[in-house]
Amino acid sequence: MKFRPCIDLHAGQVKQIVGSTLTDDKQNAQTSTSSTVSSENFSTDKPASTYATMYKHDKLTGGHVIMLGSGNQIAAKCALQAYPNGLQIGGGITCENAQEWLSYGASHVIVTSFVFHNGQIDWERLNSLVGLIGKEKLVLDLSCRRRRKQQDQQIGGNDADPYYVVTDRWQTYTNVEVNETTLSKLGNYCSEFLVHGVENEGKRCGILEDLVELLGKYSPVPVTYAGGVKGMEDLDRVKVLGGGKVDLTIGSALDCFGGDIKYDDVVAWHKKENP
Repeated sequence: MKFRPCIDLHAGQVKQIVGSTLTDDKQNAQTSTSSTVSSENFSTDKPASTYATMYKHDKLTGGHVIMLGSGNQIAAKCALQAYPNGLQIGGGITCENAQEWLSYGASHVIVTSFVFHNGQIDWERLNSLVGLIGKEKLVLDLSCRRRRKQQDQQIGGNDADPYYVVTDRWQTYTNVEVNETTLSKLGNYCSEFLVHGVENEGKRCGILEDLVELLGKYSPVPVTYAGGVKGMEDLDRVKVLGGGKVDLTIGSALDCFGGDIKYDDVVAWHKKENP
């Protein structure tokens, strides 16, 4: 199991947000990928390249840069240039720009909305993307929220409800349930999955244990979970629940993002697990 670092960008700045409060700019949806953030945990003027350089120094691989809306391309490019082939890139990735981002130094591109289109998997788009860059360069983002069984249009659900992939700043449900069938089928088209547990993202309230367990049991490719980490004990918990097969991203809880967990302690844990 590995620790996977992250750099989340909004309006050109490194930020950490509460995932369930991110909203989409519907008015300009056709011409812009701008977004607004209802609740921020952290914001800094420190450039994204500083974090990328730190991850490179600590030999952390497989981390991701996520562009939350427009105005982030310069910062993202600087991060990729600071750590060539060490970071994945996501946020507005399509067939039109995937190769471009790989040329900037991204190790992989991360895709959600382009493939999960109009509430379902767009197999034509997925096949086109795989044909263009190869499955080995593609990470599918299966970030998800619980969906009520009886009230399908209502956000959220109880602990017994299944998880469904969400798009459009994590506000729009697709009809794609995160389960054994979905993971098995989509695993043929990508090299990895990235899964944010949106309910807990940025809240430091604990991980979604059933989701981690599901990913560890059924994912046929490497998978990274993010969402809700509140202490060092969560790294060991993910290791157990995921059977050592689920990597972990920590954002808001790290001291370098304003949290209480020491980044250096997490790096030390990672190096102990991956000598």
